Amino acid sequence: MAGRDIIKMSVKELKRLPIIHKIINKELTQVDASDILHLCDRQIRRIVKRVKLKGDKGIIHASREKPSNRAKPEKTKERILNLCKTCYKGFNPTFASEKLLEIDELIINPETLRLWFIKEGIEYKKRRLRKHRAWRERKHHKGEMIQIDGSHHDWFEGRGPRCVLMGYIDDATNTVFARFCEYEGTLPVMDSFRRYIQHHGIPHSIYIDRHATYKPSRPPTIEDELEDREPLSELGRALTELGIEAIYAQSPQAKGRIERLFNTFQDRLTKEMRLKGIKTIKAGNKFLESYLPIHNRRFGKKPIEKGDFHRKLPKDMDLDSIFCIKTERTLRNDFTVAHNKKLYQILDYTTAKKVIVEERLDGRIFISYKDRHLKYKEILNRPIKKEPKKERLLWNKKQYILPKDHPYRKFRKFSIKRYPHNYTYQQKEKVGQKEKELLLTVS
Repeated sequence: MAGRDIIKMSVKELKRLPIIHKIINKELTQVDASDILHLCDRQIRRIVKRVKLKGDKGIIHASREKPSNRAKPEKTKERILNLCKTCYKGFNPTFASEKLLEIDELIINPETLRLWFIKEGIEYKKRRLRKHRAWRERKHHKGEMIQIDGSHHDWFEGRGPRCVLMGYIDDATNTVFARFCEYEGTLPVMDSFRRYIQHHGIPHSIYIDRHATYKPSRPPTIEDELEDREPLSELGRALTELGIEAIYAQSPQAKGRIERLFNTFQDRLTKEMRLKGIKTIKAGNKFLESYLPIHNRRFGKKPIEKGDFHRKLPKDMDLDSIFCIKTERTLRNDFTVAHNKKLYQILDYTTAKKVIVEERLDGRIFISYKDRHLKYKEILNRPIKKEPKKERLLWNKKQYILPKDHPYRKFRKFSIKRYPHNYTYQQKEKVGQKEKELLLTVS
């Protein structure tokens, strides 16, 4: 492989490259590509020109890792932010920019100031707008957007366990892919999505709701705040590694296509499985392999534009290492890692303080550091700690109180304080011989 040029691209540039090649091969117009890539057609023409001139290297942005020529000086930025935190506290970006120009003679764009407010966490009063709902046109190409959701329903009508149907519908063609799962969790969703990619390819974007599996509700961690990113679920992390854009719906009405599909399946699919006598998840998934092609031929639609936006899976991409649960764990001084109440001994020498534990879909466990798998073994028998022996105390915890009619209470010669009855027998032996005889006489 020596002598071959290696081109390093970001995920965004890697997504743009096949679309630019479609434009060069005249399979796609520049106007349609600008809508897909969210760029103006003028920028599309510039990228096409660079790719034709430099090859695939032309897709790389020329200003990468370079500061903007129009960026404000750092001292000016700090002065503006200090004024907004003190004198103009609570001002919105537009009003604050006006006062900075009027009083302090500092010119700053309101939009730039708003981005600074978000990054610094400066709060200000926002105007609440009324929600607007409108009909949305279908996407023009197959694979441009896939709607995904799970339907909780008694699919076997009491013949089997309640389960979830994970549904995938193409926004442009109504092509459906579905699979039964025990629950709508991270591992079942990853398993069904992995099968979809193996069958159709990697879609350009997906449309999902705000279920905890897709979008976590936890507050951002310190690392998320430092890197200025939103917290990601395990599925969101896998989508980022695959270069798939995740679009989150604000309401069930926004993803009406998949919701209407579930209404159809709850009527038609349940009756079809009733006729076949299907009552298990395994039998249901096997039935879907023959049922879905018939459903797609009958209810599918032709896309507005030709072309499939599904990307082929690269040969060097391992889906097993992407569709898994990755957890960061601390490597102890004795090279052991604790995970899910189990202890693993690392056999390879490493200088790592933190390692990544991967839980694969098939139940296998991998421990890695910097994309290198480490050899390990599970410690089945842990050493049992011996508890220290408790010393026998001569002093009783509870004091014994004599009853009122006890003969000793009638004996006035010896004081009760002199012979406390919460002593043990060994301590009573230390009492003189005369006192012992008197005690025996009283008792």
